[in-house]
Amino acid sequence: MQNLSGGPRGLKLQLPPPESPPLPYSAAGSLRVAVVHEWLVSRAGSEKVVEQILKVYPQADLFALVDFLEADERAFLEGRKARTSFIQRLPRARTCYRNYLPLMPLAVEQFDLSDYDLVISSSHAVAKGVITGPDQIHISYVHTPIRYAWDLQHQYLRESRLETGFKSWAVRACLHYLRLWDTRTAYGVDTFLANSAYIARRIRKVYGREATVVYPPVDTEAFPLRLDKEDFYLAAGRYVAYKRMPLIAEAFAAMPDKRLVMIGEGAELDRVRFLARRAANIEVLGYQSGAVLADTMGRAKALVFAAEEDFGITPVEAQACGTPVIAYAAGGALESVVADPDPGRGTGWFFPRQTAASLCQAVREFESMGGFRPEVCRANAERFSQENFRQALAAAVGHALARQPDHPLLARLGLCP
Repeated sequence: MQNLSGGPRGLKLQLPPPESPPLPYSAAGSLRVAVVHEWLVSRAGSEKVVEQILKVYPQADLFALVDFLEADERAFLEGRKARTSFIQRLPRARTCYRNYLPLMPLAVEQFDLSDYDLVISSSHAVAKGVITGPDQIHISYVHTPIRYAWDLQHQYLRESRLETGFKSWAVRACLHYLRLWDTRTAYGVDTFLANSAYIARRIRKVYGREATVVYPPVDTEAFPLRLDKEDFYLAAGRYVAYKRMPLIAEAFAAMPDKRLVMIGEGAELDRVRFLARRAANIEVLGYQSGAVLADTMGRAKALVFAAEEDFGITPVEAQACGTPVIAYAAGGALESVVADPDPGRGTGWFFPRQTAASLCQAVREFESMGGFRPEVCRANAERFSQENFRQALAAAVGHALARQPDHPLLARLGLCP
């Protein structure tokens, strides 16, 4: 693999070396492009990927199973309204669209994309299953294969209390069907892009396909570098089970001399508040605006991150502020955080197990190192910028075409070698 980004510890945007140099892509503006996304209900991480895809291909039309974005969240679509599926019109779809998962494979196959040259799917469930023809290029940017249908099925069943009974077997049968469909539709993708090497390994395991790693875009400009740090740690994110926010609270309750500030909201917020009531060193702020989050993140001694994420935007945002990260050693954090005690290279530290004791030990080790340089953290974060994502995406499309020199699309665009 070519290292296109440089930087410490081999973090890289990967593009497979073509047999010949990539073809010029000056005709991109004349491409007829469709962008397919699962659902538009908020502007979260995957929607930020869609935003940048649309900046690379502003002529693109947008498709989604449902589109329930509120008016004040639609600015990133620049006036577009997605073409939606029949699920949009089903009862209670606005609040219960996820309940229609068994219908989503059928729904995504109903999109007529036959008029487009290039189809880009942004997929964490079923978007990659759109139907395309032999004269079209389909590039799928995969945030993850369907988590709850593959390696996380048993965790999903436990957390949903669906381990036994008739409903459990009905759900298991549905997931079995999803796996068969998900595997079959992988054959319709010309090029897979993965948001991390971790997800590329999942793609190889599930679909038997290699994937190019294109890290997701992070708005580093919204998280300015701050050199002056204060004596507190920060935990920020959604309060859902896999984020392990209660674990972080439990660890700091056992370290009363270390102050922790917690930002975010979700189902586990009450549990975290219960733990924090008995620990004077823990401050739970709940939901805060983006400006407050960036300011608090910039002042923090370190961000504490206990989730196993596909990539993980929050650790990169913290590093953009010059704030190092103490992260669970799994998933995308292994690619975005450089665990090195050398202050000229390191941007954080890892803990090996998702336990309070392991996190406490990592905090003690972190403090014994004498500090990480904010400017080194910032430089590491810059490699995941929005501009780098746009360049990597355009390059990946160029490489996909270069690998098919006899594709009729090249002749239509005047790009034949």
